[in-house]
Amino acid sequence: MIRHIVLIKFKPGIEETVINSLFNALADLGDQIAGMRGFDGGVSVSPEKLEQGFTHGFCIDFDDAKSRDAYLVHPKHQALGAELVKAADGEISGLIVFDLEMSGP
Repeated sequence: MIRHIVLIKFKPGIEETVINSLFNALADLGDQIAGMRGFDGGVSVSPEKLEQGFTHGFCIDFDDAKSRDAYLVHPKHQALGAELVKAADGEISGLIVFDLEMSGP
């Protein structure tokens, strides 16, 4: 299983409704991409306050690298990714993408 993790530092003034709309559209991709196991996203609630300005994030689990790769090239993902980049503070530098290969059941 692959866990796809994205952290976002949004530009000041981006409304929460815009963020929620982007996250909902990303979650909806699960209906179109085989092997996409769901979407969890939202605002950081960490009491440690070590986010370094990255206020929001999301995780998507994929059955395997093949499903994750299908997501990456999916036209809707690419369009939504472009919207995320435009909304991020510093554009691409306002995003962190990290994939983990998960072990075990």
